[in-house]
Parts: sequence; structure tokens; C-alpha cells
Amino acid sequence: MKLLNGIICGDCLEVMRQIPKESVHLAITSPPYNVGINYDKHNDKLAYKEYLAWMEKIWRETKRVLVPGGRFALNIAPTSIKNFKPVHHDLSNQLRKIGMIFRTEILWYKQTMRRRTAWGSWKSPSNPHIVPSWEYVLVFAKDDWKLKGNPKDADITSDEFMRFSDGFWYIPPETNRRGHPAPFPENLIYRLIKFYTYKGNVVLDMFGGTGTVAVVAYKTGRQFIHIDISEEYCNIAKKRLEEASMQQAFKLEVPTKLYKIESQVRKEPTLIQEGTIQYKTYKSIKKKKQIDKPI
Repeated sequence: MKLLNGIICGDCLEVMRQIPKESVHLAITSPPYNVGINYDKHNDKLAYKEYLAWMEKIWRETKRVLVPGGRFALNIAPTSIKNFKPVHHDLSNQLRKIGMIFRTEILWYKQTMRRRTAWGSWKSPSNPHIVPSWEYVLVFAKDDWKLKGNPKDADITSDEFMRFSDGFWYIPPETNRRGHPAPFPENLIYRLIKFYTYKGNVVLDMFGGTGTVAVVAYKTGRQFIHIDISEEYCNIAKKRLEEASMQQAFKLEVPTKLYKIESQVRKEPTLIQEGTIQYKTYKSIKKKKQIDKPI
């Protein structure tokens, strides 16, 4: 079985056990949240204790395959309102229990509130609901805070480093789902890969879905391991990689409006409404050497 730079269709635990130890520099994933999402081939309604036990097995394999100093970026959010479970806390506690270093948490602000329907007790303190318009990206490291590598293979720009090191990331959710219920937006993965890896490093997604991590790893000159149990999702991932490989001059499309939005929403979140913000493009910001100051 070809693991490196391959789209592997199979059970994540079975495949991960075939990955050599200390061979992965960054793992990025968003596991099933166990809330009944209609995945192609996964039971997303396990008993909660069974779900957590399954997750812990995967985290132990993740730690085994990471190099010393390797990172794990876990995208997770608390589940539902009526049957609230702090799954982000439970999973982070599992990772700390097995010895992973909790480095930081990134707030991925998605601004999805305009579609909300669950208010609880409307305009009353009786039983109002707070619905998160964000998700977390929890970042862990194995054994060491530093990842060894050739400084010449660090390809993040000064401007990217300044922006990405601010843990508030405004990135709209992916709209082109390609048959998957919850795909990553490429910009989220681009930031994680550029910030936490060197060129040539190996990036793993054990719940690879339709291949966003693999595609962005390929586009940015990293190697990848993609695992998913769904043949349908794996076939889509293969097609996306084929399309990416046919692009002789690749330039990742980073939405130019996001940088300005991020700085403004930190000042006043209610500004994120259509027609209320005067946007500047990334090129104009760079040309005038205007960089948002930390707030």
C-alpha cells in the first residue's frame, strides 16, 4: 500500500497503524462530531463513551506517527444546544492525558449567524440560547515545542506570519461541498500548513473527506497522507488532485477581503453585514505597506 502522497480508502485506525512511527510533521483533521451527520460511510450516532474511546485510540496513533516537535491541529466545536456536550474539552483532555503539549487554540470565526433559527426564549431571560458562530482549531505538539527543519524551507512570508499568528481567523465556511457535509475551506488549511510546516514536510489527515488537506499540501510543496473510509469521498479527492497537478502555474486563491474583515470584526463584530464594510484588497494593503496593528 502506498502511503505517502496517496489517497487511501480504508479504516483510519487500520491504515494509521501502517504508517511508520515519527514520520509525520503535521496532522490536521476535523473528526466526526457524533451528532448524526449523514456521512457516506460512518455511524455518527455512537454512544458518547464509545465515541470518546474510539477517538482516544486515534489520538494515540497520531502521537506515535508524529515526529518530535510535530503538531496536531484539531478542528472541533461544542455540539448542539438541547443536548450540549463539551466535546472540544473532552477531546483536548484526552490529548493532554496521553502526553501531548497543548500549544494554543485558534478561533475560526465563520459568521453563520444570519442562518440561525434557534433563539430559545426570544427577547426573554427565561431560556435564551447562545449559538457559537465559530469553531476551534486546537493545536498540540509532540514532546517538544520546536520542529526541526531547514530554515531555507520555511516559505511563509512576513505578512502571512504576522496575520496568521493572530489567533482570530475570519474564514467563511466552504460553499462548494462536493458531496461532503462539512468540508474544510482551503484557506484554513493553507494557513495551518504554511504556519506549522516546512516545504517537503508530511501532512496527515486521518479523516480526509474529499481531500482538502491533501490538495493544499500538494499545492504548497508538502507531502501528504490522506485517509478516508468512503470510496466516494476518496474518488473526489483523487479528481481534485488530478486537477491540481494539471495547473502548471498554481497560485492559491486567498479571499482578498478577509484580512480587512478580520481586523474590523475584532473591533465590532456587528459590522459583518453585507454593504457595511469598505474593503481593501490584499495588493493595495501590501503596496501601501499598511498592516493592521494588533488590537
